[in-house]
Amino acid sequence: MTSPSPEQPTEPTHADRVFRSAGGIVGGALVLVIVLWIGGDALFRGTGRTPWLALAALLFVVPLVVAFSLRPAVYANADRLRIRNPFRTITLPWAAVSTVRAQFSCEALTEDGRKFQLWAVPVSLRQRKRANRVRGASAGARGVDAGAGAGAAEVQMAQADRTVAELRELSEGAESRPSAQGEPRVRWAFEVLGPAGAGLIVLIVLLLVG
Repeated sequence: MTSPSPEQPTEPTHADRVFRSAGGIVGGALVLVIVLWIGGDALFRGTGRTPWLALAALLFVVPLVVAFSLRPAVYANADRLRIRNPFRTITLPWAAVSTVRAQFSCEALTEDGRKFQLWAVPVSLRQRKRANRVRGASAGARGVDAGAGAGAAEVQMAQADRTVAELRELSEGAESRPSAQGEPRVRWAFEVLGPAGAGLIVLIVLLLVG
């Protein structure tokens, strides 16, 4: 009898951490409902050229609303950072990333000098100032032990700063991992640009013909 062959070893997979803007998703969903309601009403109840104008406007506007609100996301694991922005998807192996920072916007900088904005991680200066005030008050308060103070400081970080800290933690030691090597890759979101461009062209033609 032949013994069963051992299973081939597989490379370990790393689950992605996903970062998105809850406010952007909620706001985008509300705008999308309003646009579809108004456009749908014009499409099905309008007369003359109105339905065609409504259809072209929907084809142009809906992809843009989705692109700027529902689409942005950041996926990160131990090997790479994937940034899904409104019109592009950028894949950055950690070895190609020099730093991730949050100033007036959240950005990933590459070793070759390129800079990519993380649309899904908005920076709130008001939230940062409030967190700094609370953290300063906690540090200056008496009778608080060091462990509790450290835990409070972590909780009081602004959301963008907390996300950047998590991304930097994931990138630690990436230069020594073979699976984290590679060059940045950028892909245009033709699934957004195509319908929006077609809708804009049809809308312009209809208005000119008008």
